Amino acid sequence: MAEASNSKKIKIAVDAMGGDYAPTTVIEGALTALRESNNRFEIVFVGDERKIKEELKKHDTAGLNFSIVDAPQVIGMDDIPTVALRKKKNSSIVVGMKLHSDGEVDAFASAGNTGAVLTAATFILGKIEGISRPTIGSVFPTEAGSKSIMLDVGANVDCKPHHLFEFAIMGSIYSNVILGQKNPKVALLNIGEESTKGGDIVLQAYKMLSESKLNFIGNVEGRDILLGKADVIVCDGFVGNIVLKFAESVLGVLKRKLRNYAVKNIFRKLTFGFLARGLRKALKEFDYQEYGGVPFLGVNGVAIIGHGSSSAIAIKNMIYRAEETVQRRVNEKIKEALKHYKLKTEV
Repeated sequence: MAEASNSKKIKIAVDAMGGDYAPTTVIEGALTALRESNNRFEIVFVGDERKIKEELKKHDTAGLNFSIVDAPQVIGMDDIPTVALRKKKNSSIVVGMKLHSDGEVDAFASAGNTGAVLTAATFILGKIEGISRPTIGSVFPTEAGSKSIMLDVGANVDCKPHHLFEFAIMGSIYSNVILGQKNPKVALLNIGEESTKGGDIVLQAYKMLSESKLNFIGNVEGRDILLGKADVIVCDGFVGNIVLKFAESVLGVLKRKLRNYAVKNIFRKLTFGFLARGLRKALKEFDYQEYGGVPFLGVNGVAIIGHGSSSAIAIKNMIYRAEETVQRRVNEKIKEALKHYKLKTEV
């Protein structure tokens, strides 16, 4: 997949049928992105053309740069990815990914069935040479004010040492190019900081990372993730997904606890009212909607995956992530980095 030229307008295919509230929030978020960016890129809505047009009628679209590609079938959240991709070839995910593979668009973004998006990206776009397992990374804010990326967070639940090594390379590139960390600190997520902790796979990965050119600082524990001890945190997708889903739940629980506390009496309500604005500002960066989507790294293209319950704000930011990943040539930089490493290709 060739990288987008800086001289041409980036085209982003958006899965209009992906997500719990599609196409309503998808259309709203995408149109907001076009307005805010002053048509900096072009949106290609992929999905049921009739439903998309009906939704577009609710908005003022004058002067906005978008088009529609009809894809009448929908892959639901409960569909088995491999079966759905085979039986629903006219789905928004398959059609959108093929547009990307054929060079018609520069990126694909979806808040739909994550497994289907990952499977479609792997088989339709193909893997970057030297990468045996593409990975999903998720970005976390840190106490220090920087952002770290943890990967894998669900694409690969059973990993071998060299898979974790590949994740570290791709995470380092993303941390440097997108998150702005120079010489990113790489760490393995483990049950202790000692180099002797963990199972055989983690111990072997530790040895590989220690002997690499990466800025490997050893192991970190779960409590270190938000402290910013490492810029790139590596683990298998089983562990990473549990951490991610737990982290996503914390903000909502905290808000509800504070709200319940405030309604107990008028004094608490007034106190909370004075603090509310500051709390909202402090907690804003912990809201997944502010980042929008996570990249599927290691495929020959740009695939951004959003949360199934994405709001219009999250969709808007997911589209910005897609644009950013294309503009900063993340895939090309991953390919360049791989030249410095000899990786096994066994799966």
